[in-house]
Amino acid sequence: MVNAKIKRIIIAAVSQNGIIGNGINVPWKVDAELEHFKSTTNGHPILFGRKTFDSIGKTLTNRLNIVITKNPHKNKSLENLIFFKSVYAAYNYLKKNKHEKVFICGGGRIYKNTIKHAEEMIISFMNFEVYGNVKFPRINLDLWQIKSQNMYDDFKVIHYVRIKKLD
Repeated sequence: MVNAKIKRIIIAAVSQNGIIGNGINVPWKVDAELEHFKSTTNGHPILFGRKTFDSIGKTLTNRLNIVITKNPHKNKSLENLIFFKSVYAAYNYLKKNKHEKVFICGGGRIYKNTIKHAEEMIISFMNFEVYGNVKFPRINLDLWQIKSQNMYDDFKVIHYVRIKKLD
């Protein structure tokens, strides 16, 4: 069961054509967007799929890094890095350890599986299209309300809050 006391927030950067990745790589590097991600998630748990975590290649500092993988026992846990077999196991861990929120950071499969129970989304919509094979799931705007928007040179950030739960 998903704990309602843990705020689940999806954070993503999405190209105009819906791409979030090409294989295990993000097909762009925009420093202002990376800084936005860092300042938004700093001090809070972040949750990744294993491929997304592997593409980063290291733990992100000042955050508990949670990795979802089919083989959590094969991975050696390091400081600020833990592995779980499912998103629900990670949520239960966060609940037990009294975390108030978690930022869900991808990849495609993780977003697809968590968008139905996220309470918020912070999406950086990039001002360009790219080639890639990993897409962000379609956002049903009937379920979300815009809380805020911020414009940057290469992207705009829209912060959504859920207004209606899925049946």
